[in-house]
Amino acid sequence: MKTFNALILAALALASCLGLSPQAQAQDSYNDALATFQKASETHKFFNHAYGYAIFPTVGKGGIGIGAAYGKGRVYRGGVYAGDSSLTQVSIGFQLGGQAYSEIIFFKDAKAYDAFTSGSFEFGAQASAVAINLGANAQAGTTGNSAGAGQHGGNQAATAAYINGMAVFTAAKGGLMFEAALAGQSFTFEAK
Repeated sequence: MKTFNALILAALALASCLGLSPQAQAQDSYNDALATFQKASETHKFFNHAYGYAIFPTVGKGGIGIGAAYGKGRVYRGGVYAGDSSLTQVSIGFQLGGQAYSEIIFFKDAKAYDAFTSGSFEFGAQASAVAINLGANAQAGTTGNSAGAGQHGGNQAATAAYINGMAVFTAAKGGLMFEAALAGQSFTFEAK
């Protein structure tokens, strides 16, 4: 029995050496998403001047008539990890398919950061048409205003600005979804 237990422990130790722990994998997903957004020229001014940001490495979205999205993220203030957030979205309207994307929300100042981290925050309704996108697809603000970026918008991304103290950017990771629906994103926050 002792030999069996020793073999199990040795196998577990070997497996942990060969693969990343769930915490390390999660950290890698945050690092990868952050690197993607830092490479985008559309976000440079936001990284340089934002009070803080929330990043969601993977948001899964799908729907047939009624749609939903969900993702887990982290919130940073002054580059320091401040807590965890979750994103949920429910939409009703013409939509079909599914996709995964990353999302980052920049906070212009303490007022915007405090509003987001108040425990429960919701963006206003937004209309969108989403398909596979190799560039960043920027959506700014809490009123559903958008500024196209990346492969779609030429130089429109240069006009992306804070609206109500926040600017939101998404980067498609995969999938295909056609959507012309109104939906609002809701967020929760839990301090670290």
